Amino acid sequence: MGRWRPPRPRGSRYITPEGARRMRAEVKQLWEVERPRVTQAVSDAAKLGDRSENADYIYGKKRLREIDSRVRFLTKRLEEITVVDRIPDDREKIFFGAWVTLEDEHGVEVKYRIVGPDEFNVKEGLISMDSPVARALLGKRLDDEIEIQQMEQRVTYYIVEIEYPSPSAG
Repeated sequence: MGRWRPPRPRGSRYITPEGARRMRAEVKQLWEVERPRVTQAVSDAAKLGDRSENADYIYGKKRLREIDSRVRFLTKRLEEITVVDRIPDDREKIFFGAWVTLEDEHGVEVKYRIVGPDEFNVKEGLISMDSPVARALLGKRLDDEIEIQQMEQRVTYYIVEIEYPSPSAG
């Protein structure tokens, strides 16, 4: 059985200014800090002799491949993404970059920001614009309701607040 997997569909090409800054910072950290440190460790391990049984050498070479692969991916992705740093004219409607507060039938509120697929982090309330929740929200207005399938039940949420961060924020 081969390891081949069909390619994943490409995510949307939009990103917030904060997400782009985080990606550039990760490239800089990997390239200027971590890679030189690992390269030095591999060099030191290689001086010790037999490389075939040298765990530091083997792990270091593997880590260098991982770093190079991640830097290549991030660099290529940064070239093709579009940074959305403009607030829409109609701020009463949900677009990319909006913070949206939802309330369920029990009065429980949740707050999400619609961001690009490269920067989502559900723990921080950042959801990808390609996610089912974000797709249900995009284009909606204040006081609209959406239904979302959660586990084995449908939950109705009401849009109670829409906010856009200022372009200089973040």
